[in-house]
Amino acid sequence: MRYLIDTNVLANIAEDKYIPNDVDAILDDYENQIYVSSESVKEFIQLVQTGRVVPKSSFRSLDVFDLIENEFGLNVKYVTKEHLRTLSKLETVEGHNDPNDRLIISQAITEKIPLISSDTKFPQYKKFGLNFIPNR
Repeated sequence: MRYLIDTNVLANIAEDKYIPNDVDAILDDYENQIYVSSESVKEFIQLVQTGRVVPKSSFRSLDVFDLIENEFGLNVKYVTKEHLRTLSKLETVEGHNDPNDRLIISQAITEKIPLISSDTKFPQYKKFGLNFIPNR
């Protein structure tokens, strides 16, 4: 099965922080394809460069794809025109206007991929077709 992880899950993986057993089982199942949005990659680079995330292994911006794809075993899902079309139609839910999150949500909706995140606002997007898996 395919899954899309949010930036906060990527940061947890990078810092070797706790991931709940049910989500960890998804991530560790070799039959699953785990994707991370190119938008999350952008956010991840910024988080590392500002010191808000400190990966367990060495990191330089030029090595970000090696780190994500080879060390973490994730696939990068690049933003496409179809994702942006979904974003342009996606209503903003009350109390949540993060453009990065909304683009990642739009990718998950467009691709019909379950999105794994710790963000407590994401369940509000289920009414727009988001298949959400909480990382709690």
